Amino acid sequence: MVTRVPHHSVRPRRRLRLLLASGAAALALAAGSVVPGNPLAPAPSEARADDGKTTLTVAVAQSVDSLSPFLAQRLVSTSIHRLMYDYLTNYDPKDNKAIPGLATAWEPSADKLTWTYTIRSDSKWSDGQQATAEDAAWTFNKVMTDEGAATSNGSFVGNFEKVTAPSKDKLVIKLKEPQATMAALDVPIVPRHVWEKVGDFSKFNNDKDFPVVGNGPFILTDYKVDSFVKLKANKDFWRGSPKFDELVFRYYKDQDAAVAALRKGEVSFVAGSPSLTPAQSASLKNAPDIKVNDAPGRRFFALAVNPGARTKDGQKFGDGHPALLDQKVRHALFMAVDRKTIIDKVFQGHAVEGEGYIPPRFGDYFWKPADGQKLAYDPAKAASLLDEAGYKKNGAGKRVGEDGKPLDFRILCHATDPNDKAIGKYLQEWWGEQGIGLKVDCLDNVSDPWYAGEYDLAFDGWSVNPDPDFVLSIHTCAALPAKAKESAATDNFICDKQYDDLYKKQLAEYDPAKRADLVKQLESRLYDTGYMNVMAYPNAVEAYRTDHIESITTMPSAAGNIYGQDGYWSWWSAVPAAGASSSGSSDSGGSSTGVLVGVGIAVVVLAGGGLLFAMRRRSTAEDRE
Repeated sequence: MVTRVPHHSVRPRRRLRLLLASGAAALALAAGSVVPGNPLAPAPSEARADDGKTTLTVAVAQSVDSLSPFLAQRLVSTSIHRLMYDYLTNYDPKDNKAIPGLATAWEPSADKLTWTYTIRSDSKWSDGQQATAEDAAWTFNKVMTDEGAATSNGSFVGNFEKVTAPSKDKLVIKLKEPQATMAALDVPIVPRHVWEKVGDFSKFNNDKDFPVVGNGPFILTDYKVDSFVKLKANKDFWRGSPKFDELVFRYYKDQDAAVAALRKGEVSFVAGSPSLTPAQSASLKNAPDIKVNDAPGRRFFALAVNPGARTKDGQKFGDGHPALLDQKVRHALFMAVDRKTIIDKVFQGHAVEGEGYIPPRFGDYFWKPADGQKLAYDPAKAASLLDEAGYKKNGAGKRVGEDGKPLDFRILCHATDPNDKAIGKYLQEWWGEQGIGLKVDCLDNVSDPWYAGEYDLAFDGWSVNPDPDFVLSIHTCAALPAKAKESAATDNFICDKQYDDLYKKQLAEYDPAKRADLVKQLESRLYDTGYMNVMAYPNAVEAYRTDHIESITTMPSAAGNIYGQDGYWSWWSAVPAAGASSSGSSDSGGSSTGVLVGVGIAVVVLAGGGLLFAMRRRSTAEDRE
């Protein structure tokens, strides 16, 4: 799932190579810990409380959209699914290369249209049954044949012709055309004997019966909407049991309250919304027993333009402003945005100025516009483009169209993201100087108007995985909704034939260098259309208590994020600090401020309000993996 990512959940160049080593043998992971320590080493006994149980509490700023891996797109949800279910492959935190997961090896046929995966024999579901190739085949077939089950991960199987399990340890996937993502199928494998009882996959949220059967490093044991998600360590996980006994994600709508809880020791980790603000990180930098992790992130922060919402069969809906259908207007808006000011004043240096669609952290796919192509800050040029488009200033300095109507736009803003609000004020100023009005609609739930196409512009952001396919797929015509105003895989209703042709070519290209070039051509096309304008690549700014957590693995291990990884390395590797003690409350109610180290692993959820059925991970947290 793309932390997709959204994501439900983008990966640097992947070498599709046969991996014959077993998962355990292939994982000689260096301890890229923020605090020195080997993530594979056993937890020190001194970290345990009197009852012998340790808990990690993580505060995050996003509510769960769904606990069904078939529906979830928000980062908090897809991150939880990486803990609950195994995937065919995983990513090495050192270099993002594909490593064994549920599959110990994978090999293509000579024509690369048939892929055979060897499924490990030492993975068990938490109810005691063995995880087999049949579970994987059933999962993929369900996504292929059920529209509801394809909500989050349909793009991964669109090119699949047939999936079978000739034996318990062999999974065979036949393709219609070559597909370069066969070692990057970010689809959680679920137990068939549990999920085949589900009726309507579009409505089943997997949030009523606990514990939830899984085979990942943690087992989901309890959940309360907009309050918490509680998991316990899977002692039988094939890669080894996590060091903490319990993990809880608790929801905080007020990010300052979450930071205060970290200071008091009521939570162990704070991720932010999606990151800590500069003021919050500065206030924590010299606080006792607190470590601030500030590293290159895997997200982009962008302006998205409504290109005219439509269904796959061409039915138009929504109320996007018709002026935005003009490329000159879109380019003018972007050339009236001072990205340097956004980096300096809003992110205060904790971000890199935006250019292409994929962040610089993923070097093989990072793209920059050419000098003559770049939509650089140029208010005079922006004014000229608006004049050319037929929107001239009247005597009052207001841009009006030929119909005499003023040029006024709306932008969707996440109420819980301070960056949205701050940048919204700058846009009102910059676009106001151009004679354009802007209403900033800050909402707890942006999903409903977004899916209804009832917006002009929106603050957008996705977390990018080591393989870029998913975040590229959400702008294809195939991602458009089948029915108006229903959830779909599309990010922004974009449908462009030239983009689609390039997307198909990159998906079928196995040569890493050639594929990377095609991906950059895709980014160039997306940039030129002017429907997506990346303003910044925010750092991952987060903090944790060193008296709760002795060491934890970032991704990349040299300098990367802890929360929202392409894998489960951070929470699986986290080692309790010696002398970590119990405090707070371990009950599952929403009244306590958090569950602390020594009580169980609790991950606290910070951000504001999304509805359970909202199927989109927006920029209030790292988007679909």
